[in-house]
Amino acid sequence: MADKFSQNCLNVLERLSVTKNVLVSGPPGTGKSILLGEVARAFETGVPKAGSSPTPIHNPKASVPIPPAPASLDPGLVKAMPCAGKTSRKVFKTVFHQNSKHRDFATGMIPNVGRKAGDPDFVVITGRLYEASEHAKQPNGASLLVIDEINRGPAVQVFGGAIVAIESDKRLDTNGKPTAQTQFFDILDPAGKGMTSYALPDDLYILAAMNQADASVEPLDVAFLRRWEPYVLDPSSILLRTHYGIEGANAINGDLPEKPTEAKQVFEASVRAWEKVNRRISLGRGPEFQAGHGVLMQGTSAKMALDEALRATATAWLKLRAHVQEIFFGDLRAVAATLNAIDGPHFHPLRLEEIPFADDIRFELTGPSRIGPDQIYGALRAIAG
Repeated sequence: MADKFSQNCLNVLERLSVTKNVLVSGPPGTGKSILLGEVARAFETGVPKAGSSPTPIHNPKASVPIPPAPASLDPGLVKAMPCAGKTSRKVFKTVFHQNSKHRDFATGMIPNVGRKAGDPDFVVITGRLYEASEHAKQPNGASLLVIDEINRGPAVQVFGGAIVAIESDKRLDTNGKPTAQTQFFDILDPAGKGMTSYALPDDLYILAAMNQADASVEPLDVAFLRRWEPYVLDPSSILLRTHYGIEGANAINGDLPEKPTEAKQVFEASVRAWEKVNRRISLGRGPEFQAGHGVLMQGTSAKMALDEALRATATAWLKLRAHVQEIFFGDLRAVAATLNAIDGPHFHPLRLEEIPFADDIRFELTGPSRIGPDQIYGALRAIAG
């Protein structure tokens, strides 16, 4: 059976082939980390040479000592694959955080912990960028460097002088030789020879992901963003309805009943309420702050019975409600408006009320802090109203 990859995966691979650097963004729950993993698997799989033998090869270090015969690959993968002719392919992964440093990414000097007599006080370490670059410089080598949560760390400082060198036209040529446009930057030589000029190879590809709506981190520098090809993942009601099995012939049109009799009615109410919540978030805060479809997919299945669907949906909506409260923190009216709790229907379990306090008016969102399985269906119909 052919190994199939999603259209998003093929699109990203195709962009990597051209621009070398792709930055995936989108609201939480849209599948950014899943996409990174899929692209990494596709890149490392590569494209078999024409006429190559399908006979399994014994690899004692593999998770399966004798892997199955390679299947014919997705034709789209053959077309999209960067440097399809290279067979020594490797993926390098890292995650940025507040303490990420240039020395951890390229090269740098750290104290020689546990040194013995005669050993140096400091040693030079190598990071993921350097390791991926060196592999791509090997004969028939190609590297994919995957960076998750790139905006959670000080990205510009971590890249340092490599910020310009990552551009596709600033690399070494396909033969590993510098061109007039090649950008060099200084690094510590791992061989201990002090500072040396370094340039990135042509077959180094960098794939990163970020959540641009994350309020706890600073926006990325515009000059840094210009070096990346953007790829945005949007919330998808199509994927959500497909996951729930309520698309096509199983779709539910028109009004929903006051009380559910089957699981798919609960799921349809959940999708409609989610669509309305995202619409209100887009109006009040911006589309990048929406909730992705993955928020409602976790822990749910099209094969669930009615009672199971009610419990799973109630749990999923706890996370979605927390997301709304986080992005509108300090603005209770916006939270209530997003959940349709200001002028919503009478059966809505939540309600925004005005409470006199001293000589002023305060607002309070009344109702259960946790909407349980017995109330979730009615709440969803009210939110979708």
